[in-house]
Amino acid sequence: MATTRRSFLGNLALGAGVLAAAPLAACSSTKDESNLAYIKAAASRNPSMSFNMCGYAAPKLDTVRVGFVGIGDRGSGAVRRMTYIDGVEITALCDTRQAAVDGGQKILSDAGLPKAKEFVGGDLGFKELCESGLVDLVYIATPWEWHVPVAIAAMEADSHAAVEVSTAKTMDECWQMVETSERTRKHCVILENCCYDFFEMLTISMAQQGAFGDLIHGEGAYIHDLDYWHFNKPKDNKMTDGAYTKMWRLHENKRKANVYPTHGLGPICQAMNINRGDKMDYLTSMMSDDFTLKNRIAEMAKEDPFFEEFVGWEMRGNMDMQMIRTNMGRTIMIQHDISSPRPYSRIHMLSGTKCFAQKWPKQHIAFGHNVIDDSKFKELEDKYTPEIIRRVGEMAKQVGGHGGMDFVMDWRLIDCLRNGLPMDMDVYDAASWSCITPLSEWSIANKSNSIEIPDFTRGAWKTNKPIDLTLNGGGTTGVRNLKKADSKGQLEVH
Repeated sequence: MATTRRSFLGNLALGAGVLAAAPLAACSSTKDESNLAYIKAAASRNPSMSFNMCGYAAPKLDTVRVGFVGIGDRGSGAVRRMTYIDGVEITALCDTRQAAVDGGQKILSDAGLPKAKEFVGGDLGFKELCESGLVDLVYIATPWEWHVPVAIAAMEADSHAAVEVSTAKTMDECWQMVETSERTRKHCVILENCCYDFFEMLTISMAQQGAFGDLIHGEGAYIHDLDYWHFNKPKDNKMTDGAYTKMWRLHENKRKANVYPTHGLGPICQAMNINRGDKMDYLTSMMSDDFTLKNRIAEMAKEDPFFEEFVGWEMRGNMDMQMIRTNMGRTIMIQHDISSPRPYSRIHMLSGTKCFAQKWPKQHIAFGHNVIDDSKFKELEDKYTPEIIRRVGEMAKQVGGHGGMDFVMDWRLIDCLRNGLPMDMDVYDAASWSCITPLSEWSIANKSNSIEIPDFTRGAWKTNKPIDLTLNGGGTTGVRNLKKADSKGQLEVH
């Protein structure tokens, strides 16, 4: 797969950022005896900033023409959610499978919207979409290895990019995103839906307004038993359907790293103003052995010859964890476990000098030793719920998508583009949250030694402003096709 990927990037000729990043290990002047030395070399890059994308307001787009690349489970859900948002035209659908594009077209038809232009075929069909002139925003929900190539192609073709998580797999890809976004002045937004979950947004708002005092520590996670999804094989063994096309998610779990860090990390970073007043300095990572996946594959192969090719693979351990220290002296712990029989949890915990909050297994907030009661919790919600939730939260629950947070994320993205507002999650967030994957891989391979986290903002974090939860200058985008929405795209309040 690595050879195919290198040749693909070379053929696509994505620009100077790719070429500059390629020979990093060879250019290192100091011999590095550590395992995976190329990761440390790439992490030590410090290119000059050509333009600060944090706080950048791109020209307004009254109508946002959206093209979707990847119409699988996440992509088809995104197509459906976008049919509810005013000011959106879904102009293009791209996938390697005709059936997937047909499914997207049916979503549009059911919503009473025009048919989109189709881009179907080989792996490079997205390039034609990006260069078609039909789209202002490319929404990317492909397998992970294609996230950055598609995003780069979109920005190079004068479109904004919105990229599902995890956004980048390598340090080089992180820098490619940053340098391309700065050079083209096109947004590269990480689609981290957990930043828009209701409790997470409440705590971010509380942090911004001082309810926590000084934040001291945060914890987040992606703990999710994915046994069903890992082994949901394609129908008729065609490798083109099933939960993960070509079993790509199982392939990703050969990598001994936190391959999916952003669900837990993103909301903590926003609460701590990472890249906007603070930055992550360094991390150390540790991983358990694999107690389940390798054995589970062997069991499945006994029942079904389809899984025989996976037998003997060395898989990632069950639990990995990262400890991160920030420039202001705060600490963050991130956990990842997708192969143990445990209840789902993202943890989401914030601890400050005045307040404590944690979401899982039950939402609770405390200002001392005891958790507050329901009436006090309701008072906090009334005081600190951000305007975006007040505006579209109930509609988001109707539309759905992880309880509504997916729709809040999509609505906010479109509203920012239509009103010329900065992004809540910009390319520096995409890079700094995603780089945890290769950095954790290096630390795990080197007995949990610490490794510095690059400052993708190149010092601009000291003056970058925190995200604005007030909807100042925005909040004008309506919601359509909801029976309970009024003419302004808002729910009636009774």
